[in-house]
Amino acid sequence: MSPVLQARDLAKKYGKRWALRDCTIDIPAGHVVGLVGPNGAGKTTLLKLAAGQLTPTSGTITVLGGRPVGDPAQLARIGFVAQDTPVYAGLSVADHLRLGARLNPGWDATLARERVERLGLDPRHRAGKLSGGQRAQLALTLGLAKRPELLILDEPVAALDPLARREFLQGLMEAVAEHELSVVLSSHLVSDLERTCDYLIVLVGSHVRVAGEVEELLATHHRLTGPRRDPDRLPSDQHVVSASHTDRQSTLIVRTDAPIHDPAWRVSQVTLEDLVLAYMEAPAPTHLRPALEVQR
Repeated sequence: MSPVLQARDLAKKYGKRWALRDCTIDIPAGHVVGLVGPNGAGKTTLLKLAAGQLTPTSGTITVLGGRPVGDPAQLARIGFVAQDTPVYAGLSVADHLRLGARLNPGWDATLARERVERLGLDPRHRAGKLSGGQRAQLALTLGLAKRPELLILDEPVAALDPLARREFLQGLMEAVAEHELSVVLSSHLVSDLERTCDYLIVLVGSHVRVAGEVEELLATHHRLTGPRRDPDRLPSDQHVVSASHTDRQSTLIVRTDAPIHDPAWRVSQVTLEDLVLAYMEAPAPTHLRPALEVQR
């Protein structure tokens, strides 16, 4: 299956500052993909480039097999919900649905109306009077009613309370099951990724540190705890992602497909949060480091 999003050496510069640089990434179709990384990793810039809201400074990006910028037909295939769940405070819920119908050729009025009714949103209420959770649900409704092939969500629940966040994600998963969407969800909240995503990408400094199906990643990563040991002494098929040491003890997170037989190690499973933090904290591979850093 071809990638739903593919970038090669993608870069975006604002003045003298690079927000994204040399980013190469493949995001598979047919998944709910969790995109996670530290602030400044380039996640929002990548997603805005994918949604056609920005133009690359250099490199290429294709979404659903086409270029997202300057092609209305292509953009009609992409739904986007930003972090601030953009709705118009002065417009009513009904106004938003009418605007959505006018701007989107594939608009599903029945889906939008039924979802608003199911959520208990009064069509007469202005968006500025809705709660944060209700505004987020309205934004999601607008994104879904486009009937996109790809739905992009950039930190859509970051400002919501736990109940509103759970209701939003539940609505998202129901829509995914019903409409067979491809979804890319950016979030700092690993608990949200655990509930919704079946594919994970960790982006650090514009570069992919790890990518794969969540189930497989969890099955092939392990925590090793035992007497202090140099990680370089491990078998070659055990890739050390992160290492921490005390005077007498080493704790390693390693990736391997093979069984670990060394009796000196206590082997335990890692959580998704453990895995994400390990890759976020790990030093960049040599080929990803700036030239000045490599020369030190």
